[in-house]
Formats: sequence, C-alpha cells, structure tokens
Amino acid sequence: MTGKFGTDSFINDLERVVQVRTEVAVSLNQIADTINAAEIAGGNSSGKLSLERDIEDMRIASKNLRSGVFRLMVLGDMKRGKSTFLNALIGEKILPSDVNPCTALLTVLRYGSQKKVTVYFNDSKSPQDMGFDEFKHKYTIDPAEAKRLEQDNKPAFPDVSHAIVEYPLALLEKGIEIVDSPGLNDTEARNELSLGYINNCHAILFVLRASQPCTLGERRYLENYIKGRGLSVFFLINAWDQVKEALIDPDDDEELRDSEARLRKVFQANLSEYCIVDGQNIYNERVFELSSIQALRKRLKNPQADLEGTGFPEFMSALNIFLTRERAVAELRQVRTLARQVGNNTKEAIQRRIPLLEKGVEELRSRINSVEPEFNKLTNIRDQFKTEILQTRDNQAHGISESFRSYVLKLGDTFETDFLRYQPELNMLDFLSSGKREAFNLALQKAFEQYVTDKFAAWSLTAEKDINAAFAKLSSSAAKYGNSYSQITNQITEKLTGEKVRVNANISSEEDHSPGWAKWAMGLFSLSRGNLAGFAMAGAGFDWKSILLNYFTVFGISALLGTLVTPILGPIAIPLLGLGVGFLQADQARKELVKTAKKELVKYLPKVANEQSKTVYDAVKECFDAYEREVSLRINDDIQSRKSELDNLLKQKENHEISRENELKRLHKLETDVFAELQTIETAYNNLLVYYS
Repeated sequence: MTGKFGTDSFINDLERVVQVRTEVAVSLNQIADTINAAEIAGGNSSGKLSLERDIEDMRIASKNLRSGVFRLMVLGDMKRGKSTFLNALIGEKILPSDVNPCTALLTVLRYGSQKKVTVYFNDSKSPQDMGFDEFKHKYTIDPAEAKRLEQDNKPAFPDVSHAIVEYPLALLEKGIEIVDSPGLNDTEARNELSLGYINNCHAILFVLRASQPCTLGERRYLENYIKGRGLSVFFLINAWDQVKEALIDPDDDEELRDSEARLRKVFQANLSEYCIVDGQNIYNERVFELSSIQALRKRLKNPQADLEGTGFPEFMSALNIFLTRERAVAELRQVRTLARQVGNNTKEAIQRRIPLLEKGVEELRSRINSVEPEFNKLTNIRDQFKTEILQTRDNQAHGISESFRSYVLKLGDTFETDFLRYQPELNMLDFLSSGKREAFNLALQKAFEQYVTDKFAAWSLTAEKDINAAFAKLSSSAAKYGNSYSQITNQITEKLTGEKVRVNANISSEEDHSPGWAKWAMGLFSLSRGNLAGFAMAGAGFDWKSILLNYFTVFGISALLGTLVTPILGPIAIPLLGLGVGFLQADQARKELVKTAKKELVKYLPKVANEQSKTVYDAVKECFDAYEREVSLRINDDIQSRKSELDNLLKQKENHEISRENELKRLHKLETDVFAELQTIETAYNNLLVYYS
C-alpha cells in the first residue's frame, strides 16, 4: 500500500466483498425461491419434499449477507485522541476532537444516505431523532465538567443508553460500522455497557497515547477484559508525533531515536501478550504508531493526501488484510457450507422420491411402515444427544456456580494485598475536612467498584473457558451422533428405494454428509437472527457468550456492586475519623482502611456467594438450554420433514394418478436449477480466494 491514505485499496477490497456478498445472497435467495416453487408445484403432483427448513435457512443466510458489516469497536481512556483518530480514519470532522460529546455515550457510526442521529434512552422513553448539529451541541461537555464528572464517578448523560449516527461516507457505505465506546475511566456501569458489544465486533481498535504509555487503568482493562478472551485487537499508539515535540531539542535525531526506542520497549513489554494468535507473535501486524492530528489535517485539505509518516497507511493495510482476506473469507465459507447442505438435502430427497413414483399405493404404504423402526432410532439419537446436553448443563451449572461461591468466600483471604492497587490516595487532612470528605468517599466507592468488577471479570474468564471446553466436547459428540444419524437415514433410503446409497469416504469434514442439525451443533455455520446486544453475531456457531454476558451484566454485576460496595462505605469511615492528623497517622490510616474494609467485606461475602451463585447457575443453565432447544428443534424438523415427505407422496397417490414422466422432468429441473446456483456460489467464493492469494 502506498503512502496515500490507503482508502482506495481498502474501499476497493471492501467493494469486492460487498459484490461477492450480494452475488452469493442473490443465489441463496434464488435457491430458496426455486425450492419453494417446486414445493408448491409438488402439492399438485407427487407431493412436497418437505424442505421448509432449507428454504428458511437460505432466506436467513441471504438476509444476513445483505445486511452484513464489518464492525469495529474503538476502546480507550478519555483524552487518548479517539475522536481525532476516527475523524482521520473517516476523512471528515464528524466527531468534535477538542471535546468529545460521545465520551460518556456508546455511539454507533454507520452508513446513512442522510446525516442523522438517533439517541436511545435507558428507560421506556422513545428514541429521539435529531440533526447532527443539535446532537453535537446537546451532548458536548466542556473539559472542566468532564473532569469533575470523572472525579465524582458520575456519567455525563445517565439517562442515555447509546446513539446511532448515520452518515453518507464511502468507508461506511462499503460495510464498515464503528462502535465508539465511552472512556475506560468512565463509570463501571458504562464499562459494562461496552463489554456488551465486544463479542459482536470483528475487531477492537484500542487507542493509547504515546505521552502516557500503558497507564494503570489501561493495563487493568486489558488484563481483566481483553486477556484470554480470543478477541482480535489492534493497538493504536496515538500522538506519536508528540514524542519529538516533547524533547528539549526536537532536532536532535539521536535523542529522538533513543526516546522512541524506550517508548517502544514499554509498549512491547505491555502489549506483546495480546498479540499472540495461534502461537504466533504478530505484534508488528497489531501495533501501530499513529499521528492522527497530522493525518486529519492533511485529509481535511485533501481526502487523498499522502499520509506517509502518520502510520495510517500501515494500519489500514493490516486492517484491510484482516477484514477482507480473513473475516470475509471465513464468513463466506460458512455460507458455502450451509448452501452445500441444502443442495445435498434437495438431491437426496429427489433421489428418494424418484424410485417411489412407480410404486403402487399398497407397496408404498408397506415400505413406509417398514422404516418405522429406523425413524424410532433417529428419535433415540435425538433423545441421547439431548440427555448428554442436559447432563452437561447440570454438571456445568452446578460446578461453575460452586466455583463462584468458593471464589467469593475466599476474597477476604487476599483482600489486603489485592486492594492495594485500587485504594485511593489517602490524605487525612482532606478526609477530616468535611468539604472534601464526599470526594474521598466517591473515590473510595469507585475503587471498590473497580475491585469488585475486576474480580468478577477474572472469575468469569475461568468460567468461560470451562463452558467453552464443554461445548467443544458437545461439538465432538454432535459429529458422532450425526454420523450415526446419517447411517440410519441411508438405511431408510435403501429400504424405501431398494437401491444402495453410495457414500464418498474421501471428503473433508466441511463437505461431509452429516445432517444439517449436526453441522449447526458443531459450529460449522451460524444462522443468528440477532443477539441480546441488538447486532447479528460476528462469530461462528452458537453464541453462548452473549447469553452469559447478558445474565452477568444485567442480573449479576449490578446486584454484586449494590450488595458489596454500598453497605461497606459507611462503616469504613468510622474508625478513620478517630485517628487524628499527622504523617504517622496517615500510614496508620491506610492500614486501618484496608483492615476495616476487609472486616466489612467478609460480613457480606456469604450473602453474595449465596445470592449470586444462583444467578451464575441460571446463566450457565440458559447457555446449554438454548443450545439444546435449537438442536432438538432442528432434529425434530429433520425427522418430521422425512416423514412428511413420504406421507405427502402416499396421500397424492391415494388421491390421483401421478405422471411419472412429468415428475421426472420437474424433479430433475429442480436439482439442476439448485446446483446451478450452488456453482455460482462456489465460483464467487473461489474467485475471492484467488483474488486474495
């Protein structure tokens, strides 16, 4: 990529992805239309093939592709230049970069033909549409007010949930959607809101600042909310140009090199562990030194300006490769797997139907009755897999809730050491001054909130790993059950038709003949209709993390904070007031603070362990219940469709004479038309692979 901004190449690649998505979406919808038309026609001839599930899956997949976007989430502390970076990325000064009105709002920036902002509220109040200028004016706060709110641990706009900003920009039109989060040093409630969107984003753009390398708050956030969660993170070290400006002699090249080298060591020491993917260190593909203000100034004058030296061309190149060459290909691979499954289902249904067209009513009825034992075996497989899922559910729900209970009860054992990093600076003169006591109490409250949420986050990571391992095991079981299921359905076909089913042993796991429900249960494709955060899921397979996150954030963390933080603050202050003033007393006061806090904390831990372990139990249980419901539904649909397919044919034969010749033509045409569209999908997918190879 050249020193120009790099959007030409990026937008061209995004446009190619959009074109392929559209082309494949059209083919998926055409497959659905073709099968649906054949089912209608079959109702007046040999009967429907009962492919309703396949029609629905194709339509959902088509819709998902058409509406699909690459969602990027921007994270970072306040005053890291997030708005300046976003403006430079977009090429227009959309967000005020001096005072960011979105500091305390989670803001989603997406394409719209007209500039428009919609503000959503926390209560039942209807969303409010407003003009762009009105939004800037109404939700802008000055720096002094922002600082005061931060110190008081209060949100700037407590009644506002988030805002949707629509803007007619090429980058957004080609399928980029940006989620601008509140600052990491905002309230814990706002941090939880940001967490609710993380799993629904393709990549996180974590903005840091060269003049404040990896602060305690940033390290805390990375350690507790990013580490070990399998997220794709790009680290953007903003204001790199200010490294030179901060030197005594900005023209001293040697001093500049030494200063930059020291900074790079600091960032590498703190960020390297977050840049390991599949055992490979990709630090150079994930960490970028940016000069956003220089890039913005140049782009405002000329959108196609040469941005060599700002870091943007290198970053855009890496982001382009990640989104269009990795994520887009993975997304289309899932769709291809699903389309192949539907094609196989259609072909197999036709192959079952054709030999039965010449059978008489009595013989057909006899053959249908003969396969009833096999259908019972399919039902048994469903029940066996369901039992395994529910057993896994019960074991995981019990084990994880008990691990939470034990974890909570042991918090007091390490509290004195753990809380050192959170406790506010204790100035006895300030504390004894009634005018400053409230500020101290607020700081202490925020410290406790951070401590509690961090401890909860650390435990939840362990829980997620346990659940992930359980689902991996269920995925393996789904493959085994699916294999047994396919063997039985082949037996059904052989009994019905009198013909041997040919099985190709030399096929990949992606192309195997496992039933569709098994492929879904194995995570080979996803058909999410949207999740709890309001977005279509970004990942593959079953989206259990959103279920878990919803329980923990909505039902768990708020109650956790209310139970542990609020009752403790009052009793802590009582022994501190009697210590007096002085240097020695200040040190004693810090010890007394921790000692008293631990004493009060331990009082409430059993209550938290008992109450919140139930929330944990319910959360884990719902993850597996949701999985079981979908698996059982898909197996039931498959069994019922196979039975209905036969019943439909028998009913038609009982009612009227069927023209075998006409049916052969109709069914062969159906198969030909479906596989013609499948070939279009294959060609589009392979062409994309060739283009990016």
